[in-house]
Amino acid sequence: MTSSHTHGHRSRRGGRSVNSPAARSDERAALRSAGRAGFVARGIVYVLIGVLAIEIALGNRGAQADRQGALHQVAAQPFGAVMLWLLVVGFACMALWRASLAVLGERGRKKTGSRVLSAARAVFYASVCWGVAAYASGSGGQSTGNAQSQDWTASALKLPGGQVLVGVAGLLFAAVGVGIAVSALRHRFLKKLDTARMTKRTREVVTALGVAGGAARGAIFAAAGMFVLVAAVTFDPKQAKGMDATLRSFTQTPAGPWLLVVVAVGLILFGVFSFASARWRKL
Repeated sequence: MTSSHTHGHRSRRGGRSVNSPAARSDERAALRSAGRAGFVARGIVYVLIGVLAIEIALGNRGAQADRQGALHQVAAQPFGAVMLWLLVVGFACMALWRASLAVLGERGRKKTGSRVLSAARAVFYASVCWGVAAYASGSGGQSTGNAQSQDWTASALKLPGGQVLVGVAGLLFAAVGVGIAVSALRHRFLKKLDTARMTKRTREVVTALGVAGGAARGAIFAAAGMFVLVAAVTFDPKQAKGMDATLRSFTQTPAGPWLLVVVAVGLILFGVFSFASARWRKL
């Protein structure tokens, strides 16, 4: 009797079984909220990076168009410290949600490949969360994205077979960028959105945001990957570039600063698309 009573007590929280449908529903709701918070945090950072990139295109060479520069902008605002920690929470939520997809599987996509991709994204957002937390606490985050990319490349090139390793990494990064752009142009992101709850006009706007934003984001990934590949071929880590230097490289094309403006606007639109994902993503 006592054993049975103890077991019943352990299997319940607040009068509700931890394995009950209601409890599982609460857990899923919490994970959905975490995912939405993560998309908002991502959107804020991309909008700020896009704005900084436009400033660079217009002649402000002191701007830093990457995550570090975005954090500088946030910190400079009233209640900047609070806002930074809210971003930390947002990215932690994104990492948690991505990790849950790796364990439980994404809606309609239970295959191993999808789970592995979710796990990789969880690790990425966990690293972003750590970097933002280090910046917010003042214990790190002084190194620019460009310096970090070059340091990583230099360390990798020193490894046995490092030149091949860096070359493969560059190709994979470029391939991911192309994949992101192609996926955006083919409107694949709409499958992950609850378009049934959108009006026709809203769907058109969100589709435009996803296409333009995804294409710009993919272009940056692809360009950064190509710079890593060049670093491998030339055995020169200084050829590798972070987001800031990659964006600046667009000004050196025949289109000049205007290409950077186009890409920067695309990043801002991707940030707005992230806000739309927070609202309509199937979580």
